[in-house]
Amino acid sequence: MTRPPLPPFDTSSAESKVRMAENAWNSRNPDVVTAAYTETSQWRNRSEILSGHSEIHAFLTRKWASEHQYRLIKEPWATAGNRIAVRFAYESCDLAGNWTRSYGNENWEFAADGRMARRIASINDLTITPEQRLFFWPQGPRPEDHPSLSDLGL
Repeated sequence: MTRPPLPPFDTSSAESKVRMAENAWNSRNPDVVTAAYTETSQWRNRSEILSGHSEIHAFLTRKWASEHQYRLIKEPWATAGNRIAVRFAYESCDLAGNWTRSYGNENWEFAADGRMARRIASINDLTITPEQRLFFWPQGPRPEDHPSLSDLGL
């Protein structure tokens, strides 16, 4: 099984790969997201080190149990060969009703089959008020006409 587009990436195929990843994450479905990674995929997410499908799936399940109204926007930053650098921001609400916008960068490395073999994420959180939210669309993929991070000045 392959997950096109496949490396090596050019600007267009990297943009497509990033949008596909964004759409998968906005599904908030650990089964959908986990399938995009190799069985032995290595992750660093903030201070957590993860390895393989079971750890990734458990992490995503925990994440979305506590991050409600999750909405994510990703943008490619650079690409070379089988690697893509991405910047992103997402907004979510915790169980107490507190809103956060999280900003970060990811470095992705892909296997030949198009699945991600390595993901290194650095993330910072900013507490926001409901009035400061910028990401509004129904749960699921971001609509094509919704502003990008660059359009929003983020």
